[in-house]
Amino acid sequence: MDNNSPAKIEANYIHRKLEQKVNKYLTLPQIIAVIGPRRSGKTTFLLHLGKTLKNCQYLNFENQKILDLFDLDIESFAQLYVLPNKNLLLDEFQYAKRGGKNLKFLFDSYPKTKIFISGSGSTDLTIKAIKYLVGRVLVFTLLPFDWEEFLLCRNPQLLTIPKNKKTITPPLASEFQKYFEEYLLFGGYPEVVLQNDIEVKKTLLENIYSLYFLKEVKDLISLVDDYKLKNLIKALALQIGNIISYKELSSFSGFEFRSLKRYLNFLEKTFVSFFLLPYFTNKRTELSKNPKVYFFDTGLCNSLLNNFLPLKARQDKGALIENAMAIALNNTGRELRFWRTKNKAEVDFVVESGGKLSGYEVKAGIEEHVPLSLANFIEKYSPDHALVINKTKGSNKKIGATPINFVPYWKPGIV
Repeated sequence: MDNNSPAKIEANYIHRKLEQKVNKYLTLPQIIAVIGPRRSGKTTFLLHLGKTLKNCQYLNFENQKILDLFDLDIESFAQLYVLPNKNLLLDEFQYAKRGGKNLKFLFDSYPKTKIFISGSGSTDLTIKAIKYLVGRVLVFTLLPFDWEEFLLCRNPQLLTIPKNKKTITPPLASEFQKYFEEYLLFGGYPEVVLQNDIEVKKTLLENIYSLYFLKEVKDLISLVDDYKLKNLIKALALQIGNIISYKELSSFSGFEFRSLKRYLNFLEKTFVSFFLLPYFTNKRTELSKNPKVYFFDTGLCNSLLNNFLPLKARQDKGALIENAMAIALNNTGRELRFWRTKNKAEVDFVVESGGKLSGYEVKAGIEEHVPLSLANFIEKYSPDHALVINKTKGSNKKIGATPINFVPYWKPGIV
């Protein structure tokens, strides 16, 4: 049986949170685009979606004949695949050279057919579709498994425990921590999560980087020598959770400043790393420029550093846990920042959403008191809510009108 056949896909399918978002828009006319990093499960997601739709045609643009027909003879393509179907799924759409223009033609000419496309993170960079598809496309991002999706795959029984359960026994906490450590070390790429053998996990992560990402880089920007880019990515992996210095990154990678900014933007567009800007109201006392860096997947970060040591032996344990919290918060779609004063008082994450302000501080160990930097932030800004994310729960507290909750970083759904 083909590995991408619907029956094979359904037998191994892990439900993704993105399904609920996409399902709300199935009856709207707009094209639905699912983008994300390579190997994040977009093909599997698209095939599963196809199982729920009637009169549906799935096409993969890795098939050169189908791709050529789309690029060179869009009217014949439409007669063969669009007109007879109510739903059309186009996978690996980044390979289309005339993607935006031809999609506009299909959308305008065949309004009775709902079109879905999926593509790697570079799709919005390569098809130049924006000027053609304004108002015609809804874009959704499928990232590697988050912590809850990881548990759904590895030990779904742990997700049956009520999120509001006040007391978690030590054996149960130990079980959560065991899987959370696996998640931190090897990340959430579906094919990696599904494997039990550690060496296989390492090999798969290495291949995701070398065979998929670097290939995409060369295809997209015609990079002949990727030595500088490799240096840049490794430098970022060494700095997760830290404020980046453009001068240091330029020196380490060999990129001059203008090229450096371009490649940092490229790494975010291709879902390797993302950057948080500082939250500030006073430029004289608070940082306002340089961002902090995190990776979309901690497993990929560890692979780049060739470091899969257990957390107890890691000097960057705190940074990995902080990165996992950054992923969880970033996935909510809310604007995520950090706060730091010029006196180096820092709050890891600041979220402003719906007119409400929240502060989050992450600690790798047991934290029973409100960290001083978080207390300073609360006194200055009076946020609506604050969270101290640490190894155990701790007692909830209050400063002024701001409630402060203490939660374990391994507990699902804390953000």
